[in-house]
Amino acid sequence: MKLFNLSKESIFITGASGFLGLQYSKFLCEQGAKVYGVDINENKKILNLKKKYKNFSFHKCNITSEKDLIALSNKLFRKNIPTVLINNAALDFSPDDNDEFIKPFEKYSNEAWNKAMNVNVNGVYLCCKIIGSKMANKKKGSIINVSSIYGIVSPDPKIYENKDKKKKFIKPIPYSVSKSAIINLTKYLAVYWAKKNVRVNNLILGGMQNKQNKTFIKNYSNRVPFGRMAKINEYNGSILFLSSDLSSYMTGSNLVVDGGWTAI
Repeated sequence: MKLFNLSKESIFITGASGFLGLQYSKFLCEQGAKVYGVDINENKKILNLKKKYKNFSFHKCNITSEKDLIALSNKLFRKNIPTVLINNAALDFSPDDNDEFIKPFEKYSNEAWNKAMNVNVNGVYLCCKIIGSKMANKKKGSIINVSSIYGIVSPDPKIYENKDKKKKFIKPIPYSVSKSAIINLTKYLAVYWAKKNVRVNNLILGGMQNKQNKTFIKNYSNRVPFGRMAKINEYNGSILFLSSDLSSYMTGSNLVVDGGWTAI
């Protein structure tokens, strides 16, 4: 008997075309789950995933549109309801983004704020409302809301300092605020759907190495007790645990995987 058996699970994951979304989708397929990958963007990597795994399907959808989500849900889940929902889609901004999206708080535009909050909060809310409600009606399910350490602590401005670059980067405010909002949305739904046997938990992640500049990687790593950023596969175990029945008595919890960042 496998301790983590996902062969009977069907998993709906948003942000499937992104760096972590691709990794999660691939890993979950390898565990035998039926995976429905959802994203507004389609790329070569997601198409290759579709070719490689018969238990993976990709569906283009704007998760901030209730109409689009309802249409997709009705198309896919007339009979078979997903047992796991992974709200992974999110907008984050880097130093290479448009200046409008990385301005300091005092000069931050409403447009940039609304764009991030729409995906990071409204998208999660709508997926929980539409897909999660189907789980509640079936009285079985696990919802995993992917948050960030910046939802429970403030970004450290010092790690973004780069003397080699003229352009000063400040971690934009909507990312932190949106990830904090997800944490309390999770706790609300965990209580609300407890009697319906739907578990709702936060997966709170630290920084992962992904082609950042050397100065940032050094600054970040010096702040982490482990002395490094996460590797791409180091969140797989947490996703597996929260998707499986081994987390059957866990709901409303924050599973923090950050190399010790928030322990300091």
